[in-house]
Amino acid sequence: MLDGLSKRREGRTKRVSSWDRSGRNGDAWRVEGGEEKVLADLDGAGVIRHIWFTVAAEDPLYLRQTVLRMWWDGQEHPSVEVPLGDFFGVGHAKVTSYSCAIFNMSANRGDDRHAAMNCYLPMPFGDGARISVENQGERPIRAFYFYIDYDELDRLPDDELRLHALWRRENPCPRARTLDSDQPDVNLSDADNYLILEAEGAGHYIGCNLSVHNLYGGWWGEGDDMIMIDGQKWPPDMHGTGSEDYFCQAWGSQPHNAFLYNGVSYHSGPHNGFNERITVYRYHICDPVIFHRSIRVSIEHGHANDRSDDYSSTAYWYQTLPSKPLPPLPPVEERLPRPDLTLLPVDLPIPPLDRRRSGSPLDPERLRSALSFDEGSSRPPSCWEGAALSFKAVGY
Repeated sequence: MLDGLSKRREGRTKRVSSWDRSGRNGDAWRVEGGEEKVLADLDGAGVIRHIWFTVAAEDPLYLRQTVLRMWWDGQEHPSVEVPLGDFFGVGHAKVTSYSCAIFNMSANRGDDRHAAMNCYLPMPFGDGARISVENQGERPIRAFYFYIDYDELDRLPDDELRLHALWRRENPCPRARTLDSDQPDVNLSDADNYLILEAEGAGHYIGCNLSVHNLYGGWWGEGDDMIMIDGQKWPPDMHGTGSEDYFCQAWGSQPHNAFLYNGVSYHSGPHNGFNERITVYRYHICDPVIFHRSIRVSIEHGHANDRSDDYSSTAYWYQTLPSKPLPPLPPVEERLPRPDLTLLPVDLPIPPLDRRRSGSPLDPERLRSALSFDEGSSRPPSCWEGAALSFKAVGY
């Protein structure tokens, strides 16, 4: 990582920032509800080396309401379109203190709303770059502070690719078709997996962060990662052995560990318990996944997709231009976290009552007995649709 630090470099170091041009201390921009502001509009060629943001907003959910976008080389559609907090590696509309090779956050202890956010991913551009933020909330962002540090170049080398980033969510993950087969614990396809990335072009995938809201209790993992390179096939080019294994952990997740290329950036709630919120990350900095025509990255939600937890993710990759437009970003109301409830939802696509979910402590037989279902019914009565049951942290 430090091998090239002492070598002479070409170019000129530049910065765009929110500094107060009057010389006073009003070094932040205000962004009204519904307003989009261009932070940087750069000409020519260069490489963005570092981005620093910190924000003071009235709405506690601003990290999911605010959208960060980036365009390269005059392409009409953005190559990066991600909620603000998720881009910097933390989901759930929260901040925290953590550090890895390409991102970090620094927050005061006990403060999950305000933090310094840093990104060190190189972002090359050959003929212009534009970066904006849009406040899709109703209340204003009172203060948006930023630095964007970059190298201005006479010419960008031809082999430089462009950064892309995509945010997705399934809230909750849908019911897998295989669960209705005579072998519900067998999955030999990625069709029902949680999709992290699907892209066309040539480049390399450099990883993702995954935010999970645990809706069943117990261990939310055991989902195998699957990566298909340059076309669909079975088995996939890369097939993993479990969620914790893809994120380079083992025997579950370790919420206290945040390492250079993998770890946990955020955790709240009971570990492996109902209402747990966690963001895990795996960045392929030393081992990028190369593709020449296309790539498809997915992961099971529970073993054989037998859980319907709330999943959201940010995928990062470099590729050639022109690139296809990103899938539409979900509207703001579909990006917000679920409320912090202490009740177990019973209207999930995979009910906690039909059979034991992987990793979950819930015993469907005890549930049915406790709730006096009609004999033979695996679903709650229709009058319960949309309801929730309290079981004292699902221990009942």
